[in-house]
Amino acid sequence: MTALRPDAATPLCVAALYRFARFEACADLRGPLEQLCRALGVRGTILLASEGINGTIAGTAAAIDQVLDHIRALPDCAGLEVKFSSAAAMPFHRMKVRLKREIVTMGEPAIDPRTHAGIYVAPEAWNALISDPETLVIDTRNDYEVALGTFKGAINPKTESFREFPDWFRRQRDTLLGPGKPRKIAMFCTGGIRCEKATAFLRREGVDEVYHLQGGILKYLETTAAAESLWQGECFVFDQRVAIGHGLTQGSHGLCFACRRPLSEAATHSTLYEPGVSCPACHAERTEAQRAAYRERHRQEALATAQGRAHVGAMPRQERAK
Repeated sequence: MTALRPDAATPLCVAALYRFARFEACADLRGPLEQLCRALGVRGTILLASEGINGTIAGTAAAIDQVLDHIRALPDCAGLEVKFSSAAAMPFHRMKVRLKREIVTMGEPAIDPRTHAGIYVAPEAWNALISDPETLVIDTRNDYEVALGTFKGAINPKTESFREFPDWFRRQRDTLLGPGKPRKIAMFCTGGIRCEKATAFLRREGVDEVYHLQGGILKYLETTAAAESLWQGECFVFDQRVAIGHGLTQGSHGLCFACRRPLSEAATHSTLYEPGVSCPACHAERTEAQRAAYRERHRQEALATAQGRAHVGAMPRQERAK
């Protein structure tokens, strides 16, 4: 059963899930899983690879329970990591189950989090660990995510994608670790998957005492009282809610539907902001031809809304990482 039961105001259950497992024939798992989700009215994205499963889905609590039961019955998935939250409206347009080389892209094929991940730290023990002056705290998320919020004192690698993390660490290793006794390293991410893989990478690089936040920021925000929290700001999530705060409540940020980056209230007053077309973060990254295409897509979406029908435009792709 889901740990969170939606209410009348937020009737949909959102489940962020992952599990590093060994799938010998993950292509065979795709069809039955996608068919079940569609039959139950569940939407979202699930990634399958030989190293496991990763995704976020939404639906009724009963439907999510059935999908999770199906996933937990897959090879080595009984210990599936799941974070629950609720939503007032369906946060996804469609249901997709995709086959990938990695369930979170790092580009280091020798890494195996199943056997070499660091030490799990429960949310209730996290504050003590990162408050220790001997602990180096690293945020493994992308720069645009860190900009919304992070843990007090955490290092921001300023990466644009998780694939850049290994090179960043190798370049900064001497500066980060310094001479003498190796420091403890604690890492975190949205749901736990990136920091779990990052700890396996650091252990392969010869760093022994490495920790990661079990369940990620989502579990911490769900279980830690705001008065006791060392989290500052909001947490970006990869769906239409955009960002959440303590208690997994809706955050204050919107979304730029051109680049899929978070959008603050101040950004909407910029001369570079045009709904559905551009924002201050992406305006210089797009050509006028691209903005014209986005403008037409936005017009078609507005027309569909006025006519009471759904419109699913082709949005720019963004790395899914929990």
